[in-house]
Amino acid sequence: MTILMKTEELRRNMSERLTTVLVLATLIAAFGSSFQYGYNVAVINSPSQHMQLFYNATYMERYGTPMDSNLLTLLWSLSVSMYPLGGFFGSLIVAPLVNRLGRKGTLLFNNIFSIVPAVMMGISEVVKSYEIIIVGRFIVGICAGLSSTAVPMYLGEISPKNLRGALCIIPEVFITIGIVSANIVGIRNILGNPTGWPIMLGLTAVPAVIQLLLLPFFPESPRYMLIQKGDEKTATKALQRLRGWDDVDSELSEMRLEEQSEKDEGHLSVLMLLAQRSLRWQLISIIVLNMGQQLSGVNAIYYYADSLFTLAGVEPNDIQYISVGTAAVNVAVTVGAVFIVEASGRRLLLLCGFGICCIACVLLTVALNLQDSVSWMPYFSIGCVIVYVMGHGIGPSPIPYVVTTEMFRQSARPAAFMVAGSVHWLSNFVVGLVFPFLEEGLGPYCFILFSFTCLASLIYIWLVVPETKNKTFLEICQMFAKRNKVVIKLGDGDFPRKKSKESVKNVIHVTSF
Repeated sequence: MTILMKTEELRRNMSERLTTVLVLATLIAAFGSSFQYGYNVAVINSPSQHMQLFYNATYMERYGTPMDSNLLTLLWSLSVSMYPLGGFFGSLIVAPLVNRLGRKGTLLFNNIFSIVPAVMMGISEVVKSYEIIIVGRFIVGICAGLSSTAVPMYLGEISPKNLRGALCIIPEVFITIGIVSANIVGIRNILGNPTGWPIMLGLTAVPAVIQLLLLPFFPESPRYMLIQKGDEKTATKALQRLRGWDDVDSELSEMRLEEQSEKDEGHLSVLMLLAQRSLRWQLISIIVLNMGQQLSGVNAIYYYADSLFTLAGVEPNDIQYISVGTAAVNVAVTVGAVFIVEASGRRLLLLCGFGICCIACVLLTVALNLQDSVSWMPYFSIGCVIVYVMGHGIGPSPIPYVVTTEMFRQSARPAAFMVAGSVHWLSNFVVGLVFPFLEEGLGPYCFILFSFTCLASLIYIWLVVPETKNKTFLEICQMFAKRNKVVIKLGDGDFPRKKSKESVKNVIHVTSF
């Protein structure tokens, strides 16, 4: 008996390890997609003055008069906010794409929305059109909206459950690497100058081309192939490649259990998801987490870092280096989250992250109000921004993607990501469009609004969101059953090794009470 137990434990450990195929698939998917998301968040921050001068010069050449300052503010706000608006539209089409093309197929198709706008924005100065930048930002936003959903979905489905949290944070790591890369190339001596900014905008095509060349050599999601396509043979081969081990029967059995529940329920549309009582609090939770992530103000800092540090009294020539340093801190903290998420859990990182952000916003408001009367206060303001970025990097930035993957089973996951992505990008759009006017009208007090968002998110997580680490998707469904006022009964999940999927009957029943 002891020998059999040790053999089973060895088999389980072998099937849940990091393999070369799993690591490379994760890195290529995240670099080719998530890197672009982060890069395009920050790419127009450093050259903003040069780009606005280009807008004004183009307008002057067309109409013979300088552009009105209000029109320039509006056009620049559109240049910033068209990106998250495109992300919103990308999130709306992700569900049909991942269901029809698969997770990997969607990522490959998505590169169209990166390469085309990269060319458009790269030639904008040559053709003397600021409109093409605004349209290009919208299209590359579609790319970000699709990738921000498809990448966590793909990684969550190819990962063993003991590594799922860590691997689902990898996209956020590459988002932060994209942000710091944009800040580095945006240094005035590199590309953040009157002649280099169009090249900066066009560089977003490079990771897309690399992904197009390499990702086809890696497997599609085994869960997608088995549960949605019914191709158990391909799913088995994909799972064996990802795990580096031939005996994947236990994981396939768990997928068959989920597959049978999918047959009973069918694939859920967004409307069906909204009406599904057994998923009510999971849906509310991902909406709150994604709103909290964006309305906490993180992208206000990334979009308008230069103006923020100017408001804090930083010397103009030092701002570019502080922006790089702040983004680098975010990378380091997010990488750290990869290593601690499976030990600490998702819930603790969310609570700590939102708590730190709340305190940092309050202190930043105080510092910005006192900077004219206290000589060292600008340095304290910079410290508050760095602490805020660190807090966001350990929880609010990466964990909502992980939790969205884990809270929903296969039939509901695309619709859930569609809802989460829509909330994420609409909130992002609102921040990008409104923050310049908030900053102008409220000054430093605008960060008090962000602190209230952080506090509200923290309270909700404390009261509602459970710990999901190391749980199967069906176990997490059971954890929410009481709050949703349903009873979920699972059938026998201990499948004989050769038991076929046709023989699995009555595996899940949902009853309201």
